[in-house]
Amino acid sequence: MKKDTGYWIKRILPVIAGGVIGFAYYYFIGCTTGSCPIQSNPYISTLYGALIGVVLAIPGQEKSLGKNE
Repeated sequence: MKKDTGYWIKRILPVIAGGVIGFAYYYFIGCTTGSCPIQSNPYISTLYGALIGVVLAIPGQEKSLGKNE
């Protein structure tokens, strides 16, 4: 069970961190006029941040150290 918990933490933590960073981007940098669609809406900026977290959480291919046959 411990292995499954670590697996899920590695997958969920970047998504949550991305959402927090997306909201912080809206809060500190966001545009108040409403002309910038990502920066003016906290839900969209949080969603974009979480989406970037999903992309970072997807594991890539591992390189093999042996000979390619």
